[in-house]
Amino acid sequence: MDKIKILVVDDHPIVLEGMQTVLLNIGYVEVTAFADHPLKVLDLIKTDKPDIVITDINMPEVSGIELTAKIKKEFPEIKIIAMSSFDDRLYISQMVQNGASGYILKNSSRKEIEEAILTVSDGKLFMSLNLDLNKHEYAEMSGIPLLSSREKEVLSLIAEGFTSAQIAEKLFVSFHTVEGHRKNLLAKLKASNTAGLIKLAAKYGLV
Repeated sequence: MDKIKILVVDDHPIVLEGMQTVLLNIGYVEVTAFADHPLKVLDLIKTDKPDIVITDINMPEVSGIELTAKIKKEFPEIKIIAMSSFDDRLYISQMVQNGASGYILKNSSRKEIEEAILTVSDGKLFMSLNLDLNKHEYAEMSGIPLLSSREKEVLSLIAEGFTSAQIAEKLFVSFHTVEGHRKNLLAKLKASNTAGLIKLAAKYGLV
């Protein structure tokens, strides 16, 4: 099989060293770079063209959640695996919403890291066994709707209580455009009204 190119992002040197030890011993993996700061990542992606980015979530200046959104916007074909010390459902849902295909904990075994790489590379969702998600939670994570940046803006303003007319004025778009976004949001989150939309958005960590 062709080697899977991977770029690792973490601001802790000891984590990068640990990942280096693991990844360099996986025969089908080629590590393109280890980045200690998220602001370096987009340039590294342009030059190294990795297949997968494994990124920490809690980083200074730019979080892994923000970085994931930036990567998926510029390089939608790249798969992303989130890496964290925390089993946090909100972090998980936010990473998946922004385009991540996997979530592993920093104490994951080499076997689990390999499984995550292969699963994500195959276009499927991977969640660490250490997260202890039940079947219902896993199904929910898999089903988190992917929203556009404008849909997120509209959803946030709806959650703040603004009307479609007020949102249109704030975003400098037409009333009908906002109503279209509202309709799409209701469909994507499978909500029947605004109250249900906000409740589901909060549940998924979208607002």
